Amino acid sequence: MFVLLLLSISGLIDSLYLTWEHYRKVIPPCTVNHLLPILSDCGKVLTSPYAVAFGVPLALFGVFHYGLLSILFTATFFSKNKIIKYIVIIESIGGFFASIYFMYIQLIVIKSICIYCTLSALISFIIIYLVFKKLRKERFELHLWLYGFMYQNFVKPVYFLLTPEFIHNRMVFFGELLSKTPIMKLIGSKFIYKDKSLKQKVSGITFENPVGLAAGFDYNANLTQALSYLNFGFQSVGTITYIPYEGNPPPRLGRLPKSRSLMVNKGFKNLGTDFISKKLKNLEFKIPIGISIGLTNSNENKTLDQAIKDIVAAFKIFENSGVKNSYYELNISCPNLINNSISFYKSANLKQLLQLIKRLKLKKSVFIKMPIEKSNAQVISICNVLINSKFIKGVIIGNLQKDRKHPSLVKSEVKKFKVGYFSGKACEERSNELIKLVYKKYKSKLIIIGCGGVFSGADAYKKIKLGATLIQLITGMIFQGPQLIAQINLELIDLLKKDGFENIKEAVGGDVSA
Repeated sequence: MFVLLLLSISGLIDSLYLTWEHYRKVIPPCTVNHLLPILSDCGKVLTSPYAVAFGVPLALFGVFHYGLLSILFTATFFSKNKIIKYIVIIESIGGFFASIYFMYIQLIVIKSICIYCTLSALISFIIIYLVFKKLRKERFELHLWLYGFMYQNFVKPVYFLLTPEFIHNRMVFFGELLSKTPIMKLIGSKFIYKDKSLKQKVSGITFENPVGLAAGFDYNANLTQALSYLNFGFQSVGTITYIPYEGNPPPRLGRLPKSRSLMVNKGFKNLGTDFISKKLKNLEFKIPIGISIGLTNSNENKTLDQAIKDIVAAFKIFENSGVKNSYYELNISCPNLINNSISFYKSANLKQLLQLIKRLKLKKSVFIKMPIEKSNAQVISICNVLINSKFIKGVIIGNLQKDRKHPSLVKSEVKKFKVGYFSGKACEERSNELIKLVYKKYKSKLIIIGCGGVFSGADAYKKIKLGATLIQLITGMIFQGPQLIAQINLELIDLLKKDGFENIKEAVGGDVSA
């Protein structure tokens, strides 16, 4: 910042000199006139109509500009207030574009240059280069805020006029289409921010950051080549079932804006393991990809043995397909299945299922997608089975909110939907309670992925401090905008630094007493 302060003071001196000479009605000397009399003529530039705006010499505007920058750069030595840095960036951008315009006027319109004006422009160009380099993180925060502002005020209001399933399908289609073009790389460069404090190795998998897309959004694996460009650290595709399922009868999705929630009633809509495994077989992934597997939503699975064979068959197909996924999710908690009489919440049933999956000798980690409506005792009972299985690496906490009378849900919004259950903020409280419960009892024996109600970096950090190593979301992105993922990661960097942590692993479980 000291170099920037010197540059701004130099620009201030230059502008003060030109302002002084303007009011004295004196043309300052142009020493290069003897060498380049055709190109350099200060008098021609400074006496032109373009040297004054609204009766005020442009040099006086320069005094205010460089004076403000000098004050701001000085303030950064004594304050860590981000607002000051944001103003620095905005003011530097303003000076840059003003200098571009003034150089255009000199070279193209007047066809002569003033060395003092050109010096000012050169100073502005150096300042913006150094500001962008020095305040890279703050620059990212600013343009992400701008994307969020545009989404909240212009894009989302239009999207929310249309049915959620229609918008979802269109966004997935265009996301997949863009991922095959250079445009995605250009867009992605505006969202990706990496920092070593967010990077960690979990169950042998390297995650550049802890924020992932939960299963239930990309259920046909259309976006595996796109989501890394939104700064996701990982992604779960599916939930995928052995036999394809077209989805429950509509409505399958609904919005509860006041509740900051979505009604979900897809019932494992997907194209099936055979189709999706072939689709993914030859692809490389920039971020860890997880395959979420669940029970085929069909009345054909009438017995426990049939249900287990169905799930195991899906695992077999993916394990033998050659797909380069990093992990699996076993979803035992979908509340929207046709046949809910078969439950893997029962210890004996879950144990039987896990025994057969274990025989497959999977080469990749397996995580279990947990319910949030079960009691603490029931959740502990499930986790004990997972621990005893000796191969389940962790749990995802958790799935949808089934309590239609939950205080976080606005009653008038809930009444609009006769089917389905609820995501987003309706899940947050219970998700956090269970994260804390499981972490306190099992510590490092079970890796926890926190899911439910993540709308900000503070929401994500709360789950991490309660025991979650990784975070998943969907609903927050739909309500806040696709820039949310990058914003969360930037916020996490600040929160870790504030608490004195060098890496996110140090923060896991920080709010849970032994």
